[in-house]
Amino acid sequence: MFAVVKIAGQQFKVQPGQSLYVPHLIGKNGDKIEFSEILLHDNEGKISMGENVKVTVKAEIINELVKGEKVIAFKMKRRKGFRKKHGHRTQYTQVKIESIA
Repeated sequence: MFAVVKIAGQQFKVQPGQSLYVPHLIGKNGDKIEFSEILLHDNEGKISMGENVKVTVKAEIINELVKGEKVIAFKMKRRKGFRKKHGHRTQYTQVKIESIA
C-alpha cells in the first residue's frame, strides 16, 4: 500500500512506517498531522487517483527542525571587482508516516 502526497508543493511517495524529510512544517515533536491532498492511492493493486481518492495520510513529527547541507550562491563579474557570496541551509521537518486510511 502506498500513496502519493502533495506536501508544501512537492510530491512524495509514502508508505506506512516510512520516515522522510519534508519542507519545514509548523509543529513540535510528537505532534500529529494529516495530509488530505492525496494525488494517487494504491491499495493491493486497486489504484485510485484524482477526485476518486477518499483517504488521508496520518503522520507524526519526529524532529521539528533539521538543517540541510549548506548551499552557496557565488556571483562575480570579471574585471569589475564585483563579488557577491550568499549561502543558506534549507530547513526540513522529519516526519514518520503512521497510517494511510
